[in-house]
Amino acid sequence: MILIIYMILGYWATGRTIYADRILIGDGTAIFGRRLVMGFLFGWALIPWALIKLFIGG
Repeated sequence: MILIIYMILGYWATGRTIYADRILIGDGTAIFGRRLVMGFLFGWALIPWALIKLFIGG
């Protein structure tokens, strides 16, 4: 259960940080997979970064 929540938060954080304000071109499955993998691997850093951006408004 915790892993699923971590993956969801990592996916969200990847969209708020790495891929913010970018247009992604490609297959929808590939984009989803890339964001999911990046969120899983780097979620430990991206989730706090995304939360800070959310609260500061940047």
